[in-house]
Amino acid sequence: MARKPAKIQDVAKAAGVSTATVSRALSHPDLLADKTRVAVMEAIRETGYRVNHAARTLRTRRAGAVLVLTPNLGNPFFSQILAGISATFAETEYSVLIADSRDYSDITRTALDYFADTRIDGIISLDGGLSPAQLAALEGSDYADRIIFACEWVQGMHLPSVRSDNPQGARLAVQHLYDLGHRDIAHVTGPEGNVLTAVRREGMLAERNRLHLPVREEWIIRGDFSLQSGQEAARRILAMQHRPTAVFCASDMVAIGLISTLSQGGLRVPEDISVIGFDDIEMAEHTLPPLTTIRQDRQALGSRAARRLLHQIEEEGDAPADSIEVIGVELVVRASTARPVTAPSGVQA
Repeated sequence: MARKPAKIQDVAKAAGVSTATVSRALSHPDLLADKTRVAVMEAIRETGYRVNHAARTLRTRRAGAVLVLTPNLGNPFFSQILAGISATFAETEYSVLIADSRDYSDITRTALDYFADTRIDGIISLDGGLSPAQLAALEGSDYADRIIFACEWVQGMHLPSVRSDNPQGARLAVQHLYDLGHRDIAHVTGPEGNVLTAVRREGMLAERNRLHLPVREEWIIRGDFSLQSGQEAARRILAMQHRPTAVFCASDMVAIGLISTLSQGGLRVPEDISVIGFDDIEMAEHTLPPLTTIRQDRQALGSRAARRLLHQIEEEGDAPADSIEVIGVELVVRASTARPVTAPSGVQA
């Protein structure tokens, strides 16, 4: 005989709580003590209880799902952010949908249609490459109070954002190279028009000016956060008559591509040239040599954005007073940076 589907009363009995507590654990888990929430979730697993999402959607006008917009799912940088988002919503009744925004002709229109069709309750956007028209459509919609940006954002927007302290990360990178004795420092940027490119470059330039470091136009090299742009930057450096003694890269992927091609060209890292990245992706400590970098707490970026969105959904737009949350970064020193062998500009040997 087939087993009857478990009811909410079965979960309540197994957990030793009321049906109201079970309902609260599903809709407002943050309101319960950890011990109670864990007991309810274990009871749900034991009984095989399943929420009737169709009925709940009709009753509450909520879909029980959130959409995460990612500009490039192939980029390993986003893995820990997505893990933080997923882990946070795993404790709730909300499912997480993930879309690569490059796959849609107008991801903003698609996202707003998802809202209108009650297919999602909120959005976390990791994509700061939206056009002014797309941003205006989001901000002017009826769903603006359930949209949060994480990691990337759009300059001038009025939507909540969780981001790393990117300018401070750039300053830490330049200061680290300066403390080692480097004065001739190149920078490989991110893609043109990207907000992270701009704020990291601004932080780099501010620290360079503070330390009175020499500047050469050819030492600022346009990249796009990819391995390929790092390889191209390395070829440009190898062809320079006056090479820098150190390079600050706007991402770890750029730094990894740079090191590979510099090595193929006969330059040793860090003996001939030091390299520092930004992000601390998983492979950074496994490169040859292991990469010195600026660590972003990517798990925290995801989890904090998820919790803020959950609050927005459950409290129906009761936004926190501070719409921008900045998460600190830290310098991780490994083997790709060292003191310069020869004295750079302005340094006595």
